[in-house]
Formats: sequence, structure tokens, C-alpha cells
Amino acid sequence: MRAGNIFFPSLNHTIIPLAFAAGVTRLTDVIVPEVFSPYVQVQTEEKSRLLQSGAIVSDPALASLLDGGGLTFNSPSFKDLDNDAENVSTDDPAQFSTPNKIGTLAEIQVRLSRNNSWSSMDLTADLIGADPMQAIANRVSAYWTRRLQLAFIATMTGVFADNTANDSGDMTHDISGAVFADGSTNFSAEAYIDAQATMGDSQDVLSLVLTHSIVYNRMRKNNLIDFIPDSRNMAAAAIPTFMGATVVVDDGMTNAAGVFQTWMFGAGAVRWANGTAKVPTETKREPSAGNGGGQDVLYNRVEWMIHPVGFAYVGTPPAGGPSNAATANNLAAAGSWNRVFPERKQIKIARLITREF
Repeated sequence: MRAGNIFFPSLNHTIIPLAFAAGVTRLTDVIVPEVFSPYVQVQTEEKSRLLQSGAIVSDPALASLLDGGGLTFNSPSFKDLDNDAENVSTDDPAQFSTPNKIGTLAEIQVRLSRNNSWSSMDLTADLIGADPMQAIANRVSAYWTRRLQLAFIATMTGVFADNTANDSGDMTHDISGAVFADGSTNFSAEAYIDAQATMGDSQDVLSLVLTHSIVYNRMRKNNLIDFIPDSRNMAAAAIPTFMGATVVVDDGMTNAAGVFQTWMFGAGAVRWANGTAKVPTETKREPSAGNGGGQDVLYNRVEWMIHPVGFAYVGTPPAGGPSNAATANNLAAAGSWNRVFPERKQIKIARLITREF
């Protein structure tokens, strides 16, 4: 910062003298799309505890798919070898073994094209400061972090709905019952362990718990939460953990009439990609808006992919990809997903359903 000037990062490190700027600093004065768009992407990733937890992993291969064409993407792979009985060797030259074969499967991912825009008339008061570009980026990246988490919740809602409809609900332990009974239908360590047990001998891989604040507070009242320092920022608030798993609290978690869902994930249970829209960021000047007072608008666009490992998106996506809704072909719908991995233990996801009141 220098007297009479504002310096902000750009491709050629432009310095804009305030003497030439009429009125207050505006979006068109401070937004450099080539700098702003990557910065928002990085900030979104850094601020998301879902991404930091390791349960959702950023996948460059999926990002490269997003940067190409197409709404859905097939990822074929080989199944594990079947557990067929081995042959017993003999010395009979006329006795021949029968070779077995290896199967294949295909996971299918779907593109999520999302955008939003903001008017400078609403934001100007927030942007009068030493670093207006930082202020804008902080607001937009925090917004996309929240939206990413909601898209993730919608995706998992659809995955669990498919599991209930087509796989006997083998990823879920439900103790909610018909009516509330304290100590029976609400969250407990025993119920949590029973939900983990749906993974069989692979249950130890579950390292993240995503829950509503009502359930989280029940966990705290039962003295089930431990807090550990954030190794990335020792000055930050301590991270809540439960039985060694990181706890992420989000009131967007599925709940209705006192029944709450708590989800558990293992490392890499969900793959995620952040692609690049054709024009990620741009601004528009509306000189006649405000009865001639003028208006600036900021547009920001994202390209995402959220893929639960072992599943295929089987809906028919609209042109911009599915929305978060539970209607046909959208993320939260049971008919949009199908489990393609043959074994329950290959899916590092579990769910506990409780009734808290």
C-alpha cells in the first residue's frame, strides 16, 4: 500500500492511481479475472473441512475430464478376482484345469455446472478497505464452500436412497424408531459402533463424521467429543473428534421431525474435481441502473464433479448437470445412482439414523 495508490495482484502488476478513480472503489476497478478465479478456487478448497478431512480427495484425472466436453464420464475398471476354489494339482496329463475370468465394471461421473452473480450495489460497503480484492475473494470463496458442501450432501442423500431401494440398506444402521425414547433412539457410542459394523472388518477405515449440530450437542453432553489442535494453524479453534474420527458439523444435514442422519466416511470415499469454466469470472457495467447512478455486477462460474467411489450416476442429466433436488435425474434422487462395486466393504461410507426428540 502506498499513499494515493492501491496495489493489487495482476498479470502485469498494474498500479491504479486513486486520482483517476471517480467516487468509491468499485468491482471493475479491482477484479482481475485471471487472478481472481484461481484465487477463489484455492480459497474454496482451503476453507472446506470436508476436503481437508481426506474423506473427499481432489482428483486431477477427473478435473481433466471436466476441462473437456461431455456431461457424464465413464471410468471402467477391473473387478477383483472372484474367490473361486483353487485346483488341486495331479499327475494326470489328461486332466485339464478350467481358467477363470476377471470381470469389469464402470463408474460414471456427472458434471455440475454452477454459477452466481453479485451486484456491487450490495457489496460496496464491504469493499471499502485496504485490500478490496481480498474482501471480494473471501466472500465469494466462502459462498462456494457452502454450496459445495450442500451439493455433497445432496449427492450422498441420493446414494443412500439408492442403497435403501436396491441394496437392502446395508450401509445404514437405523435406531430412530416410531417415537423418541431417551437412551434408545438418540445418538450413543453403541449405535455409532453398530453403524460402523456395517463395514465388517473394514470398519476402521471410517475417519470422518458428518453430523447436524443437534446430534453433535448430544455427543458433547455424553462427553464423547475430544478436541485436538489444528496442525495447519495452531491459533485456530481445536478440531472436534469422535473415536479418532474428525467431526464436521453442518445444519444442512438431512433431518425431519426429530429424526437425524449422521454419515461416516473413510479416506478417499468420495472423489472431487474443480474444473475451469470457459469464462470463470467477468464483470458487467450497467450505467443506467439506479436511475443512472450506475451498477457493477460480478459473475462467477464453477465446474464441479462429486463422485462417490463405487457408484455410477445413471440419471439423464439436464444440460448444465443435475441440481441438488430429489426430483428425477437430480443429485438427491435414488434413481440417479447405482452401486457398481460388488462388495459392501468396498464402499467406505456408513450412515446412522437417530431420533433426537
